[in-house]
Amino acid sequence: MASVKLTNVKKIYGKDTVAVQDFNLDIADKEFIVFVGPSGCGKSTTLRMIAGLEDISAGTVEIDGVVVNDLQPRDRDIAMVFQNYALYPHLTVFENMAFSLRLKNVPNDIVYEKVTQAAEILGITDYLTRKPRALSGGQRQRVAIGRAMVRDSKVFLMDEPLSNLDAKLRNQMRAEIILLRQKIDTTFIYVTHDQTEAMTLGDRIVIMKDGFIQQVGTPTEVFDMPLNLFVAEFIGAPKMNTFKTNLVCEGGKYYVTPYGSKIEVTGKKAEMLKSKGITSGEIILGVRPEHFVLSNASNPGAIPCKIVVNEMMGSELHLHVLEENGDRLIVRIPTVSLDDDQRNMLTYGHTIYVTFEGKVMHFFDKDTEQNLLI
Repeated sequence: MASVKLTNVKKIYGKDTVAVQDFNLDIADKEFIVFVGPSGCGKSTTLRMIAGLEDISAGTVEIDGVVVNDLQPRDRDIAMVFQNYALYPHLTVFENMAFSLRLKNVPNDIVYEKVTQAAEILGITDYLTRKPRALSGGQRQRVAIGRAMVRDSKVFLMDEPLSNLDAKLRNQMRAEIILLRQKIDTTFIYVTHDQTEAMTLGDRIVIMKDGFIQQVGTPTEVFDMPLNLFVAEFIGAPKMNTFKTNLVCEGGKYYVTPYGSKIEVTGKKAEMLKSKGITSGEIILGVRPEHFVLSNASNPGAIPCKIVVNEMMGSELHLHVLEENGDRLIVRIPTVSLDDDQRNMLTYGHTIYVTFEGKVMHFFDKDTEQNLLI
């Protein structure tokens, strides 16, 4: 097992194309950490620098306290699972998993023991004599993971391993990876563009944009207290609603006034605003779709909206609504709370009123887009 440390790591292509900028991170022994962000943010490039598949333009990468910048991938004691499986089509599942051990001239009895043990953990024992073409996408991915497992490496690297699978299989394989982590208990570094994978898999999440780290924290930390507007909108599905409004301080209390309504800030958020010495002014307000509730016209906090899209998701409705000024919001409504009349009302073209509680708001500076409470 091993820790991983990246210090001032940078990757530059050509003369001035910066893919990763000043990346600093300490990964603890046996930690499962996830790099997440949109395409082109530098997450896979960072992983490949750790693996030794990309040269490091500046900074250092340490594995178990040893600087590995100049070491070949085979000498870094890492195992990597790729997006496209990278299996040898002419070899059986057993021989694909045993390939790295054969290169090291590991005795046959040990090869057999390691491969069969990994196959049992992954549930692919019945497929050991098959060729990759006879396997499903999920089964091939398990073989690729098994091939990495048998190496007993210090660090386990996974580069978007589920992105080629369909939605149902991705959900299943996420659960399999969680179980796998519990069984082999090594250091994992996992790359994905899917924030759901990041939230469900990671002990900590590294959110990246344009080669820079935006925030590092546990899933709960980045969801409840995003450092900036980018993180707030990236983490959560559907994404957080954000809109400009005014924060008003009156008589020792705080209010927001989105779209002509007036809603008091309550709970811990109000205490934090006061402790920060924040006064009245224009802000960017964030409210997650699940924190909106249906209201009525007489409520001073009600916001009138017209439904433009109704997505039935089974246990909940995703309503895309237009506020009177033309801003588009997303509202999540649990279907179990609706009666027949409400269901009929929540359809295209109908006007509804929504509001939210004062304890669920997020506040961002209108210029810097940084969280005002951090």
